[in-house]
Amino acid sequence: MSEGLHSIILPVSIETVWGFVSVIDRWAPLVPGYIDHEMIDDETLIWEFKGDLGLMKKKIKLEVNILEWNEPDKVTFKLRGLNEKFDGYGYFLAERYGMAETKMTGCLAIVAKGAKAPIANALLKTYVPQMTIEFSEAIAQNLLLQI
Repeated sequence: MSEGLHSIILPVSIETVWGFVSVIDRWAPLVPGYIDHEMIDDETLIWEFKGDLGLMKKKIKLEVNILEWNEPDKVTFKLRGLNEKFDGYGYFLAERYGMAETKMTGCLAIVAKGAKAPIANALLKTYVPQMTIEFSEAIAQNLLLQI
């Protein structure tokens, strides 16, 4: 399984971070290569984006199921590929950091399955960590723009 983990220190309260990440429509469009997302219910969405895995450029459609909303510090989710054989999970974690700062950590882990899995998993080893950084940074920038 390929995993990316990225932390950012933000000059805002943990409640401000929670106010942003607790609304899926605020962060779903920030994934690199975003095309669209559709809310199925409060805990399920379909996410579509263009994945650039170097040799493979694919339109990827994932079902995202929120497993936990733990206010004010954690959102966990699992991923399942709808048009490709991918499974994975991720989370946002917010931790109080200093007087009026919050450490926000984004985690994303994905594994490919099926006949093309060896090739796809080799490409995911670079893609997932980079995507995690870009996604986390985009969330941080957009969060700061909204305060």
